[in-house]
Amino acid sequence: MSDINTVDLRGFVSGAMNEVFDTMLSMDIELVDEGVQASVEGKRIVGSVGFAGKAVGNVSVQVNEAFARSITAAMLGMEEDEIEGDEEVHDVIGELSNMVGGDLKSRLCDQGLTCDLSIPSITTGSDFKTEPKGWERHECLVFRHQDQVALVNVYVKTNG
Repeated sequence: MSDINTVDLRGFVSGAMNEVFDTMLSMDIELVDEGVQASVEGKRIVGSVGFAGKAVGNVSVQVNEAFARSITAAMLGMEEDEIEGDEEVHDVIGELSNMVGGDLKSRLCDQGLTCDLSIPSITTGSDFKTEPKGWERHECLVFRHQDQVALVNVYVKTNG
């Protein structure tokens, strides 16, 4: 079993995001340098999945409403003005977090850190923050697509 501190979380998540955006959305994204501080402005939508087993943690993908609508249109093969409501957007952002979390789960299992994935959850709003508490590792990755930003937070610790 690997030590959670030696696992390449950044590489795993970056690879998953690039694959999902390329394959499922036909969108190019790039990982922004670690030193760059970025935030998601306005109404935000966060898709999260948890995992539990030898590795315990959470993966969340946070985007603003405009980027969420672009992602939804791309995944569903439609124009943004064809999106009927928040439910479609929430489903797609939940599925995005599920795909990234599923890829990370698979890579953790390959490292001997077996775990199971939860179903996705969605948080929306404009006035909230998340804080890491009691995790062995927290990684925050910032991705850009044109003028849009996606923040991916990974919180993880080993169980036992």
